[in-house]
Amino acid sequence: MEEVHHTEHVPQWKKKEVEDIKELIDNYPLFGVVGIGGIPAKQLQKMRKSLQGTAVLKVARNTLIKRAFDKSSDDVNKMEEYIDVQTALVFTENNPFKLYKVMEQSKSPSPIKGGAIAPNDIIVEAGPTSFPPGPILGDLQSVGIPAAIDGGKVVVKEKKTVAKAGEVVSQKLASMLTRLEIYPVTVGLDLRAVLESGAIFTPDVLAIDENQYFSDIVLATRQAFNLSVNATYPTKENIIAIISKAATESRNLGINATVFEPEIMGPLLGKAQSQMLSVASAASANNEEAVDDELKEVLGARATAAVVAEVSETTEAEETVEEKEEEDSEEDGMAGLGALFG
Repeated sequence: MEEVHHTEHVPQWKKKEVEDIKELIDNYPLFGVVGIGGIPAKQLQKMRKSLQGTAVLKVARNTLIKRAFDKSSDDVNKMEEYIDVQTALVFTENNPFKLYKVMEQSKSPSPIKGGAIAPNDIIVEAGPTSFPPGPILGDLQSVGIPAAIDGGKVVVKEKKTVAKAGEVVSQKLASMLTRLEIYPVTVGLDLRAVLESGAIFTPDVLAIDENQYFSDIVLATRQAFNLSVNATYPTKENIIAIISKAATESRNLGINATVFEPEIMGPLLGKAQSQMLSVASAASANNEEAVDDELKEVLGARATAAVVAEVSETTEAEETVEEKEEEDSEEDGMAGLGALFG
C-alpha cells in the first residue's frame, strides 16, 4: 500500500508571529527572555506602556518563540533554555545592565492569591487598623491575627507571622491580607537572560550595587593617585602633588643638613636660636655667671612665658570644673523645686 504523507497546516497568523519575532531579533543589538508569570493583564499592559522609548516587549506563545529561535543564529538558539512557562521577549538598544535595572524598576508589590506559596515570611505588624468593630474582628482572629477592639477601632495587639516562606496561603488568609493592604508578592517583568553580541548575561551578573560600585571606583582612584605620587610617576593629574612633595622634602633636608640657602635661612636661624637658648639654660643652671645679663633676661622671659602658659592651662581646667559644679548645683536646685511643686 502506498504511504500517504499528511502536511501539517500552519495558520498564517502563526507564520507572521514567528517572522515578527525573528525581525525584532535581527533589528535590535540585544534581547532578553522575560518571565511574566503572575502578572495580571491590565498590569502587563501598563508595564508595556512604561517601556515605550526604552524597550519593546513582545508576548508570544513559547512554541512560536522557539520556532523563531530555530530560524535564527546558533547564538540565539542558546537562549532557548531560558524559555519557560509564561515567557515574553524584550528588545532594546540599551546595554544589558540598563535593561536589567529597567526590569527591576517595573516590579511592584501585589496581593497574594489563595493557594499560592508564600515567597517570604508574611508578617502582620502590631497597631491600629482602619476597621470599625464588627465581624472583621472574628475574621482576623480566625486566620491567626491577634486582633482586639481599642478606642472604637480594631487593632492588631502584637506582631505576628501568619505564614512562613514556602507555606501555602489559604484563601481566607489571602483575603484578610488584602483587606489589611499587605502585599507579600512582588510582581513584575522577571529578566531571565540577555543576549548581546553572542554573550549571555544572567541576573547574577547584571545585579550591581551602584553605590558600592561607585565607592570602589573612588577608592581605587585615590589609591592609584597615592601610589603614583609616592612612586614619583608624573602625570598631568598628579604633577602638582609630586612637585609640592619634592619641595617639602628638599626644604626639610636643607634645614636638617644646615644648608645655607635664602629660602630656608629663617627656619635655620630659628633652629639655631632655640638650640642656643637650650645650651645657655643648661649652662646657667650649673653656673649663673656662665651667661651674661642680656642672655639671663632672655632666659627669664622664656621661663616666665612657660609659667604663664602653664598657669593659664591650669586656670582654664579649674574654671571648667567650677562651671560643671555650678551646673550640677543648678540642676539639683531645679530637681528640688520640681519635687516641691510636683
